[in-house]
This record gives sequence, C-alpha cells and structure tokens, in this order.
Amino acid sequence: MIYAFDTYYYEDYANTVCIAFENWTSDREVEVFTEQTPISSEYESGAFYKRELPCILSLLSKIVVKEGDIIIVDGYVTLDNEGKIGLGGHLYEALQKKYPVIGIAKNEFTTPDSQRRNVLRGESRTPLFVTAKGIDVDQVKTHVEQMHGPYRIPTLLKKLDQLSRE
Repeated sequence: MIYAFDTYYYEDYANTVCIAFENWTSDREVEVFTEQTPISSEYESGAFYKRELPCILSLLSKIVVKEGDIIIVDGYVTLDNEGKIGLGGHLYEALQKKYPVIGIAKNEFTTPDSQRRNVLRGESRTPLFVTAKGIDVDQVKTHVEQMHGPYRIPTLLKKLDQLSRE
C-alpha cells in the first residue's frame, strides 16, 4: 500500500489527510484518513518539519502500516549533498527507517542535491521534485511519471491536496 500525506494549516488547527492507494498507477484511493490537531508550533523558516511532522506522526499512529508499504509526503526527504534532510527525512528517521519515504515537492529547493530528481508530467514544463530514503530515487522517478492523470500533479495527489483544504 502507498500512503500519501498532506497537511493544511488553518488559524488554530492543522488538517492532516492521508490517502491510501494500492499501486503507483491507481486512479482511486482505497481509504482516506483525516485528523485535525492543534498547531503545535509556529512556522519556522528552514525547519518546516517541526510543524508538520507531529501532525503526520499523529495520523500515522492510527494507520496499520505493513512491511513493504511506502509513505509519500508533500515536500522533501533530502535537501542537499551535505546530508541536510527535510520533512520526509525526519519522518524516515522517526519511523526508525522501517518504511521507504518519498518526497514529492511542487516548489524547487535550490541547493544542489544529487538525490533529487525532476519529474515532468503531461504537457507541463514545470517539474515535480522527487527525493527519497529507503528506496532508489530513480525507481521512484519512473513511478511518479507513471502515476494516474494527464497533468503535472497526479490525480490522487491533487485529490489529497483538495481534501486537506476542506
């Protein structure tokens, strides 16, 4: 199973959503998980994970993740060639490296990262930015290219974004 997470912040709470789907080419989810939590910290530039990681871990604690399952976050896993990690890297460590974690970001992080792959989908000339730990990033790049939907943002990730904003 693949579990994709996104969090949207309102004035006094965070809405975290997870869409579970069977494989990379799925056009619909198997299940949707949602949780509203109080915002535990203010946004801190360069430390986005401090705000979002507790939300994801809280919702993840209500999901039975099995060996072989994959987790996707809206953001980065690795940030540079010096070993700096993003939200997904912190999640990977918090889960004791048991599950592959993939970051699919819409906005470019400008530092050089040999583990970052640009993925062009549909007719878009703007890439998605893919990073990963626990799984080969080139394999992930191919999977993201094959995800359902004709546009830059795959169908299920677009739905996830919309659900997090409801």
